[in-house]
Amino acid sequence: MQDAADTTDQPRRDISRYAVPLGIIAFCAWAYWLSTQFDRVPPILKRGMQPEDFPQLVIGLIIMLSVWLLFRDTSAAPERLTKMVQMTMGLLIGFLLVAEIDLFLGLGLFAGSLAALWGERRFWAVFLVGLITPIAVFFLFDGVFEVRFPRGLLTNLWYG
Repeated sequence: MQDAADTTDQPRRDISRYAVPLGIIAFCAWAYWLSTQFDRVPPILKRGMQPEDFPQLVIGLIIMLSVWLLFRDTSAAPERLTKMVQMTMGLLIGFLLVAEIDLFLGLGLFAGSLAALWGERRFWAVFLVGLITPIAVFFLFDGVFEVRFPRGLLTNLWYG
């Protein structure tokens, strides 16, 4: 005889069992479409693979593995995400939105917010994490690796 908890957990197990592989396949379909937008190499310069061939091969492999997972996976459903994980994912989404305005503004806000969310209570420590992290990343990549970052509110001040 089945327990009451088993019957209430069954729909979630079925949904998660199919949602993850189908989500991966949907993402791969979108990435495959994006790879068809690459410029073609003129036939005179073509030696081997076109620019879109390798990404499409990798995407095809990921789709095949996802289909295999869809039909062959019999593992139990994972536990629900904790509130802390959900809030961290929310901060990551917030970072992506603020990074559209400026990458380093988003990085600073994300680093400081994440430190506070994960339990840091000293205001000065949260402030320093939010200030030092983006500055260190910027000068490491800009000065040492010579990587130019996309323009934004703060990077326009540095790049002029």
